[in-house]
Amino acid sequence: MAHTPINQDEINKAVWGACDTFRGTVDPSIYKDFVLTMLFLKYISDVHRDKHEELSKQFDGNEQMITAMMASQSFKIPACATFWDLYEKRHEAGNGTRIDTALHAIEEANGSKLKNVFQDISFNTDKLGDEKQKNEILRHLLEDFGKEKLDLRPSRVGTLDVIGNAYEFLIKNFATGSGKSAGEFYTPPEVSDLLAVLLDPQENDQICDPACGSGSLLMKCGKQIQKKFNGSKQYALFGQEAIGSTWSLAKMNMFLHGEDNHRIEWGDTIRNPKLQDSNGGLLHFDVVTANPPFSLDKWGHENAADDTWGRFERGVPPKTKGDYAFILHMIETLKPQTGRMGVVVPHGVLFRGAAEGKIRTKLIEENLLDAVIGLPEKLFFGTGIPAAILIFKKHKTTNDVLFIDASREFQSGKNQNKLTEEHLTKIVDTYGNRETVDKYAYLATLDEIKENDYNLNIPRYVDTFEEEAEIDLMAVRSERLALQNQLSELETQMEGYLKELGYDS
Repeated sequence: MAHTPINQDEINKAVWGACDTFRGTVDPSIYKDFVLTMLFLKYISDVHRDKHEELSKQFDGNEQMITAMMASQSFKIPACATFWDLYEKRHEAGNGTRIDTALHAIEEANGSKLKNVFQDISFNTDKLGDEKQKNEILRHLLEDFGKEKLDLRPSRVGTLDVIGNAYEFLIKNFATGSGKSAGEFYTPPEVSDLLAVLLDPQENDQICDPACGSGSLLMKCGKQIQKKFNGSKQYALFGQEAIGSTWSLAKMNMFLHGEDNHRIEWGDTIRNPKLQDSNGGLLHFDVVTANPPFSLDKWGHENAADDTWGRFERGVPPKTKGDYAFILHMIETLKPQTGRMGVVVPHGVLFRGAAEGKIRTKLIEENLLDAVIGLPEKLFFGTGIPAAILIFKKHKTTNDVLFIDASREFQSGKNQNKLTEEHLTKIVDTYGNRETVDKYAYLATLDEIKENDYNLNIPRYVDTFEEEAEIDLMAVRSERLALQNQLSELETQMEGYLKELGYDS
């Protein structure tokens, strides 16, 4: 059968169309897991099918040889567990059970690679309605993914990027429509791009995101290395994610982008950091970056004073605001020479007092803080508040901190503001030049910050005050007189019209 070539827009449109099955029946925060998991299953099934056909021609239908060769495929799919097996039975009762059984069989067959990936995702759920409605919805979903335009065989779609991009496209669209919960799994792409460029990842770097969501920020850092070093994949990605279904998305996202050198753990980074070495110590990384949950309540304050890894020796963050818990964890996981980190924080982190003020003072006194970058409001999914990026370096060669106020330059949007390529370039160049720029950036000495009581509020350093132009009172007066004359002429005209129409007073 001849394959119709596919382009990115077509596949994006087709996978987004598959969501129509759920719209109006199920909340997007629930159905996103079903659509993304089905895309993953469909892709690995189509790869499997493609390979089987290719080997069938090569070995003249010799099933024994084909089976032996298929064993080396990147994902093993047991009999009766491919997308197409489920598609064939879509008109029968029990679609939910069949899909779950197939996913667990695939999980089992792939050992540690897919261990627990589908455990938090069940298609056989009452969230899809009663048995009859659920069966109908899942039949439609299977039919949507079974259409010719969603034939995802490598012989048709070519590079893995097309599938990875479609997955990212879906995640972004779900984030746009998911309101408050969106921030749990997705960082706006331009913020991820900005962090990846500022942190300048190099070949052989180990890169970590301790609050990795669906993994997009981590992969942007990887892409940065590929871009700079001729497609090189000489790097390793590490992450941890607390929400089970989001962790699953991150794992699938990695595989769909061909990022095989990754270790993504599931669990609470503060209470139970999983990225440890063989002696139970925290692993250390060249690059650590994250967009952790803003001011997280109940972050693990109760055990922080006795932390096994000594992460809170500079102070224990307040019970109801976990921002510094993530910052201190990240600092502790930096390699002593090359370690650098970028973290997205709410502005309160820059100036709040008490315990946070003490922690901030110590971090500045240790000369770990490199830059503070203020971002525009309404940039992040689920919150309108403006945020900032803090850059830390374990081995700094200067005694200053660069403040950049990028909060006033953005592309305005109805619900979401955006940073364009031009805005990003300006931030990156300013950070690289490390010089004061009038009304945009200020290079502060540690003494100046000390004089400000270690308060990092950006307006204290970057003066963006614009003097209002002087008003020319004589020009205003003559304009007023001209308008009065105009009004008088119009009144006379109006009176004439009224007379003509017989409204003579």
